[in-house]
Amino acid sequence: MPELYLYNTLSHSKEKFEPMHEGKVSMFVCGQTVYDDAHLGHARNYISFDIIARWLRCRGYTLQYIQNITDVDDKIIARSLENKTTSEKLAEQYEARFLKDMESLGVKANVDAYPRSHDYIKEMAMQIQLLLDKGYAYISEGNIYYEIDKFPDYTNLSGMRIDELSKHRIEAEPGKKKPYDFTLWKKVKAGEPHWPVSFSSNGKTSLLDGRPGWHIEDTAITHAFFGPQYDIHGGASELIFPHHSNEIAQAEAAFGKKPMVKYWLHSGVLKIKGEKMSKSLKNFITIRETLKKYDPEALRLMVALSHYRSQIDFSEELLKKATSSLNYFYSSLSMVYNAKESEQESESGNVLLAISSKLEAEFGSAMDNDFDTPNAMASLWTAVSSMRNAAESHTALDKKSKAKAINTFLGCASVIGILGHDWYKEALGEDILLMIKKRERLREGKKFSAADLIRDELKQKHKIGLEDTEYGTVWYRIRDLPANDEG
Repeated sequence: MPELYLYNTLSHSKEKFEPMHEGKVSMFVCGQTVYDDAHLGHARNYISFDIIARWLRCRGYTLQYIQNITDVDDKIIARSLENKTTSEKLAEQYEARFLKDMESLGVKANVDAYPRSHDYIKEMAMQIQLLLDKGYAYISEGNIYYEIDKFPDYTNLSGMRIDELSKHRIEAEPGKKKPYDFTLWKKVKAGEPHWPVSFSSNGKTSLLDGRPGWHIEDTAITHAFFGPQYDIHGGASELIFPHHSNEIAQAEAAFGKKPMVKYWLHSGVLKIKGEKMSKSLKNFITIRETLKKYDPEALRLMVALSHYRSQIDFSEELLKKATSSLNYFYSSLSMVYNAKESEQESESGNVLLAISSKLEAEFGSAMDNDFDTPNAMASLWTAVSSMRNAAESHTALDKKSKAKAINTFLGCASVIGILGHDWYKEALGEDILLMIKKRERLREGKKFSAADLIRDELKQKHKIGLEDTEYGTVWYRIRDLPANDEG
């Protein structure tokens, strides 16, 4: 089997992938905080890791892929108070909407579990108690804090110096020993969800009524599923510090196993007009708003055209270009699928087998090189164009070789999560083909008004769209986008 290499944020280098248990991979990706609808920045992250999960399974690994749902959080509490509802009801509402979005994007089916934070309070309390017992945590004014100075490896993931920590996203609270110590347990406040838990420290037991800090949620959940060590932790690059740095400090100190995670993978930020798309900046576009206008596969293709670690500066033009490419893929695939077949071996068979072989090699090589989807997409583009040329230049295609080429192409496309519809199987009727050819002749004669009339008739009467590209006129079937429940 070819070797897979991935970039490990912890070592700041590309490494050969060797899971802790042969043939089995455990992967956790930081999930959604459910206080509002997910936006395109979230989509970029979850699609990127979905493609990674698909490739790992394609390579034959048995993958256990977990993504948490944060349903106990400051943002949820603040939004529930604004909406005059309970945090539980608000979280349930937006969790359902988030999972619907993930289903629409083709992500949900590949995640094995979406555990909710509030179901793991007992596990969080157990981990916090271990940290108290081992001297990494302390109780102050009803809160419990993690003492970062006790953990020498704290900055390994971020690469920062300790003296830099106070400049970055630090919660200032009077009960902390150092400003950069972080919260494990928050004392109860009026109107907030809370749990009474007994904690022991320095020979004294205290009943602390409160709720967990954000960082302890993930390590409690991953320990419940995977134990103290696992293979891959993924998430957005903005979580490297403090969130992921805090996870390492908690888990390795509590359970005494290093490394907590063997490979750390981080996706790049999605920006809009040069700024990170986020709810705090109010510059976000929701997934469901986007899917009212664009096919989910177009969004997946747009994401795949950038490497998962790179930054994307989003514009609607990117989605339009992705839609155009998707239409080209479908129309080309339809042309090959519906081409006349020959039962006898022919020169076309050798051409198609060569295309298949080249695609398998180039696609696999790209994906094995830190999940290089831009080059993987380039191999798909070359393959479908070559298949289209073969269909156009032969009166009939070798049946077995045609089936092999199509299956290889669709298998690679399924890793990206595109071309899952069977639209390509619907051949155009002779009358439609004649109309398209007539329009092309009119355009060649610069009779654009008459050509536009044919285009409009095809669109309105036959639900066939035409797009004039550098590769010629591409046709596609106009489909109603699936409804992603309103409200």
